[in-house]
Amino acid sequence: MFSDKKSGKGTMESGKSQNRIGQGTVIEGDIKSTGGFRIDGTIIGSLETTAKVVIGKEGKIDGSMRCQNADVEGTIKGKLVVDNLLTLKATARIDGEVTTGKLAVEPGAEFNATCSMQSGVKNINDSSKKGKTA
Repeated sequence: MFSDKKSGKGTMESGKSQNRIGQGTVIEGDIKSTGGFRIDGTIIGSLETTAKVVIGKEGKIDGSMRCQNADVEGTIKGKLVVDNLLTLKATARIDGEVTTGKLAVEPGAEFNATCSMQSGVKNINDSSKKGKTA
């Protein structure tokens, strides 16, 4: 009665889940996940993930966020730590403190933040340890 033809569709690997916070949703508190996020609502608190975060035009974060990569079209007020690439679209607005490996900013984005570029810091420390012998 039921076919297995679609069994490959819609399945996700462990740790590769996509979380969505819809427009009109407000979450207050701290969120930790290994999966990615699409945020069109509001988070008041902190968000921490080892994956990518996409903040839509109506998406807002008031607090802190740490992730691997981020595409921002909405608003972030607070501390932002992106381990790899932070992309700010034309409608993005950032107010606060930013630490990232790479930064891409489209014309029109508002970037009112202190910014620290941290790429390569881990590699420098790791290479100094390799040269030492016991």
